[in-house]
Formats: sequence, C-alpha cells, structure tokens
Amino acid sequence: MRIELEMKLGFKDVMIRPKRSTLKSRSHVSLEREFKFLHSSTTWTGVPIMAANMDTVGTFEMAKALAEEKLFTAIHKHYSVQEWNDFLHDLAPEMYDYIAISTGTGKNDSKKIAQIFEANPLLKFICIDVANGYSEHFVNFVQQTRKQYPDKVIIAGNVVTGEMVEELLLAGADIIKVGIGPGSVCTTRVKTGVGYPQLSAIIECADAAHGLGGQIISDGGCKTPGDVAKAFGAGADFVMLGGMLAGHTESGGELIEINGEKFKQFYGMSSTTAMEKHVGGVAEYRASEGKTVQVPFRGDVEVTLKDILGGLRSACTYVGASRLKELTKRTTFIRVAEQENTVYTK
Repeated sequence: MRIELEMKLGFKDVMIRPKRSTLKSRSHVSLEREFKFLHSSTTWTGVPIMAANMDTVGTFEMAKALAEEKLFTAIHKHYSVQEWNDFLHDLAPEMYDYIAISTGTGKNDSKKIAQIFEANPLLKFICIDVANGYSEHFVNFVQQTRKQYPDKVIIAGNVVTGEMVEELLLAGADIIKVGIGPGSVCTTRVKTGVGYPQLSAIIECADAAHGLGGQIISDGGCKTPGDVAKAFGAGADFVMLGGMLAGHTESGGELIEINGEKFKQFYGMSSTTAMEKHVGGVAEYRASEGKTVQVPFRGDVEVTLKDILGGLRSACTYVGASRLKELTKRTTFIRVAEQENTVYTK
C-alpha cells in the first residue's frame, strides 16, 4: 500500500484565468481541428466533441444530427448488424467521418464488427469500450484489432493514468478514452472506491499521449459548457458527453410523462437498467456500477449544441485563442474554494 500526496483536481476545483485578447467577436473563433493518427493513415477534420457510446445518447438519430455540424458520435454497441446496414444505406459518405462502431472485447463482438465492416468498408472508426481498461485481456484485444484492421482509427478505454495510455497506444490504439467514475450516472467510485479526478487525469494522460503522437478523449464529468472548455484547456483532444446530450429528441431512453411534464430515461451502461435490457440482468459475481435517472425532455439537440459551442467559443475569446487548438496553450487554471463555484442555469 502507498499514498500519493500530490493534489488531484476535478473540473469544479478550478477556473480559467482570463488573458488579454485581440479577438473582437466569438464569431472569429474556429472550433474545427484536424488530426492525423498514430497508426491509421486517416486524417480527420471536425469539431472534436463526441456523443458517448451509451444507448441513451449514442443513437443513430444523434449521429445524424451531430454529423451535420461536424461533431462525432460513438454509436452504442447494441444495434444489430441489420440495423447498422439500414442506417448506413442512405447516409451520405462524408458523414462516415463522424461515427464510430462501438464494441466490447468478446468473440461475438469481434464477429459483429467484422460483419459491419464487410458490408460497410467506408467506416473508419472503432471504439473498443470497457469499464476497466487496465486488464491484460483488453490490451491483447486492442493488439488483435489493430492486426485485423491496420488502417482503421482505434479508440480504446477507459483509463486514467499516463502509463496505461502509453501501453494502449503502443498496443495499436490511436485515441485513448480517459475517465473512470466522473460521469453523472456512473457509480464506480461509490461501489468500488476506484477513480481519478477528471481534470488531473486529462492533464497527465494528454502529456503521455502527445509524447507518443496519440490523442485522448475526456470521457465524463462535463455538466456545463464551462466544463467542456476546461477539458480542452487541460489538454483533451476530444471531449465526450453523456448527460449533456441526454433527454433530447435524438437521444435514446423511454419518453415518460410525470405530472404533465415529459422526461427521458438516462442510465449508465453498467446500471441494472442497462444490464437487464441487454444481458438479462446483473450477473451474480458483479454489482451494478451505474444509476438510472429521469432527465427533463429538452427537445431537439440542435439548441443544446449551440449553447455548448457558444460557451466554448466564448471561453476561447476570454484567453485570446482564435482556434480551439490554441486553447490549451493559453489556459492558466486557478484553484478556487468550493463556495466560489456557481451553479450553471439555462
């Protein structure tokens, strides 16, 4: 047993200090980025914000809406091969750049993504997603997937430490998902005691990834547009959103009415709700590590996207970053007392 005494920080523990700026308007800020990848020859251009691969968020409908704005969706893994083929049949080829196939690490998962790629070879992104990215089995699966798909872009996670980021990149991943426990419907930290404050995880993992030529996704913990700005300021290349994109027309989850008000169901993918829906219940050897909540129905996601992107552009103007790429270089975080944090209301 050992104790690390260095302070680790979450989004609520800091603010971004403003700096002199020559920008006259938020409209002068470009949020698009271009990425080349460590293993794949693919070049990607777009706004590096992602819908999470949860069946209440990462839906086909969400993917279409986000792709129109050049935002990305990691589509959840529970669609059938036929559903994928139907979805892609009428999808414009340029939208293939903004979707990833999500998969677990089982034999059936491998067969399924092979079938999807066989029918749709223009797809470029694979998201290999497990709760615990520290297992040897997971690393081996990433290696096997790289051998099978030498030119696809592989997203792998989740982890929170630099050494595991490096191991997964060397195993064949291009982009690493960073985050254990920060999500609004994730209870891993409560059930297991395991986790890592998200801001510090981003800073440390970005440093490790960029040293090898890889990228990271900050996955979880963003509750406001300001949190998204902090994630990018800390060094994240992409930011993945779950709760902020839940509750919309394009989101999954059952639409229910309570006392005349509409809500949509939102739950973690390790929750009892998700496991009962997809695998017949919670196995005897494990515990649920997610919760189920009712999110007020918020209509079309387009309005929320404008709010998120507008807040991000505004953050860039406060520090003089004319491009999103410059935000991390121009970010200075200041520690704040808990009572200094304000609640964001829309």
